[in-house]
Amino acid sequence: MEERVVTVRPRTLLTSAGVLLGLGAAVLIVWEARRALTWVLISLFLALALNPAVEALQRRGLQRRAAAVATIYLFALGLVILATALLTPTIVNQVTDLADAAPGYVRDFSHGRGPLGSLERKYHVSDHVRDAVGGNGGAGTALSIGRGIVTGIAGVVTIVFMTLFMLLEGPAWTERIYGLVPAHSQERWRGVGYDIYRTIGGYVSGNLLISLIAGTSATLMLLVLGVPYALALGVVVGVLDLVPLAGATLAAIIVAIVAFVHSTTAGVVVVAFFIVYQQLENHFLQPLVYGRTVQLSPLAVLISVLCGAEVAGVLGALMAIPIAGAIQVLLRDWRKHRPSAAAVAPYAAVHER
Repeated sequence: MEERVVTVRPRTLLTSAGVLLGLGAAVLIVWEARRALTWVLISLFLALALNPAVEALQRRGLQRRAAAVATIYLFALGLVILATALLTPTIVNQVTDLADAAPGYVRDFSHGRGPLGSLERKYHVSDHVRDAVGGNGGAGTALSIGRGIVTGIAGVVTIVFMTLFMLLEGPAWTERIYGLVPAHSQERWRGVGYDIYRTIGGYVSGNLLISLIAGTSATLMLLVLGVPYALALGVVVGVLDLVPLAGATLAAIIVAIVAFVHSTTAGVVVVAFFIVYQQLENHFLQPLVYGRTVQLSPLAVLISVLCGAEVAGVLGALMAIPIAGAIQVLLRDWRKHRPSAAAVAPYAAVHER
């Protein structure tokens, strides 16, 4: 049997080693800069959510993009500031009251009293929590909280300005990227870019709208029931509802616990409300909002969210669906433009000869 000798040139080995080192360096850079990249992605999603309003204003007569961006941006920023000014005092008061009442809740819970006391009597939850946090020092915790607050403020300021710059310079950057593509392929890639923009922008806008509906409806329901801290809990529901799949369930658990502490009747009503609302959101709101933009199957959504959460936690779960939608657009374009079997067959026949 004839032996085959495979020779590998040193240049090939060096090229392969260089590629592997480059990939390793890229992964390391991304990991070290993950916080800054997170801010960039958040700014990008916010810019994509605001850009349709900017383009609509340009179509209605305000043709200068800078003026349209300034109008929409200042309007959105004004809404955020107004909502913060109106809601923050109430939320702060409610959070303070909740913090003041927490020791009493914990005391009743640890002694097996109240609606949730049976959990402590049966499972000894407080002992497990005490064991889990027993090793943390108070000074270290305070330092971590302070560092987190400073980082959060810096992130908010950075995101505010970065979103503005993306809105202003987005079209110019897009044209520069398209300029790198050969002229005969520009029309194709412009179509791909528009589909990706429509997918991500539609998801971001739709997710924000659905979360606003969830938080508002939960707040109104809690106010009607007389449950304390209704506004603060409504904000919690709206924020957690941004997280696909698990966020709404986690919000329901938190609100239901507070409602059961208030009264058993309120807890039962809250549980029933969230069950009904989740059915409405899953079968009506989400298909209505996402149906013409993301166009992902439930299985694809589940897999993408799980992978995103594993890689980057809550933020990864938030970004998973639009990223999966963008990948789907690229795969659809590849299938559309790949060589057909009929075109490949003559080429293969020639080489077989």
